[in-house]
Amino acid sequence: MEKTATVAVNRVVVHPVYKKRFRKTKKYHVHDEIGVEVGQEVRFVASKPISRTKRWKIIDLVDRKQSLENKKSENK
Repeated sequence: MEKTATVAVNRVVVHPVYKKRFRKTKKYHVHDEIGVEVGQEVRFVASKPISRTKRWKIIDLVDRKQSLENKKSENK
């Protein structure tokens, strides 16, 4: 599993009755040709099955500074 990365995707969900907000995390096994390190943000897309659990490929790294600037501009 040298070319496998586990990517966690977090999202906020609102309970339909109680309206409480909570986080849900889903983990994906992703094919890693780039050689990413722990803590880096990546973009990945669906691909044909590579193994029993891998059906995703990393396409590029996301620059944290750039993604934070995009989020700030969207909120304005």
